[in-house]
Amino acid sequence: MRAYELMVIVSGALDENAAHGWMNQIAKAVTNVGGSVHGTPDWWGRRRLAYPIKKQSDGYYAIFNVVADGGMLDEVERTMRLSDDVLRHKLLRLPDHEVERRGMSPATSK
Repeated sequence: MRAYELMVIVSGALDENAAHGWMNQIAKAVTNVGGSVHGTPDWWGRRRLAYPIKKQSDGYYAIFNVVADGGMLDEVERTMRLSDDVLRHKLLRLPDHEVERRGMSPATSK
């Protein structure tokens, strides 16, 4: 198992309840493929984008700490790429020292 950080920017044109619905849907998709979300997602709320994305200037930001096997999250990323509501997402594998700092169980990362 590996530890990842997943940052998602959802369209600012949605109301906040719909944006929270996307966060629940992403967490559910991660668990459906065999991964797990560590802790609660870090919800940043609605922020101004540095530059327009898909003709939008605002978006809802959230960061997930995820533990999953390599390649498990490919389908989750594909779903986000195809969605019109998800403006951007970034999945990063965390280095071992950051996994330990966040308390995401060093035994789960390789």
